[in-house]
Amino acid sequence: MPRSLSNPTVPAVTKVATKAKDRDPVAAGQRDASFNRSASFNYFLSDRVEAGVALRGTEVKSIREGKANLKDAYGLLKDGEAFLLNAHIGPFSHGNAMNHEALRTRKLLLHRKEIAKLTAATNQKGYTLIPVRLYFKNGRVKCELALAKGKQDWDKRETERKREADKETKAAIARSQRR
Repeated sequence: MPRSLSNPTVPAVTKVATKAKDRDPVAAGQRDASFNRSASFNYFLSDRVEAGVALRGTEVKSIREGKANLKDAYGLLKDGEAFLLNAHIGPFSHGNAMNHEALRTRKLLLHRKEIAKLTAATNQKGYTLIPVRLYFKNGRVKCELALAKGKQDWDKRETERKREADKETKAAIARSQRR
């Protein structure tokens, strides 16, 4: 019996909310489907751009399963179009004969102005496009590309030294706060 405004003593019927099943964090867009950990170690990353990826259905399902790897992948700009090369997306576990190739070239969906800007930037010596992460946004697969310049070995050692020094200072601060 619903509560009426005239009679506040009558209890209101509460609708029991059924808890929806928790979605997979990758599919819900809460966690990256794939992250290129070696990118920040091997390159100086500067400008980042979000691009859509033209995929087949089994590729999307494989990415949801976590079978994507961006380690050796890179972006290529050719004839006013952008492509993702060497991105490994494993075959879908329940796929059939129409399953996709793991290392096929995939088209990146960018605006013309973004492609022109990236083309001008990559024409400079030493710059390239590196995919940093693959994630879902509103049910669509997105790829974050970074404009990258390769690091020399001494740059990598310098980065490692800075990382170690930061770790030691954080540990020292934590020790002093515990006293």
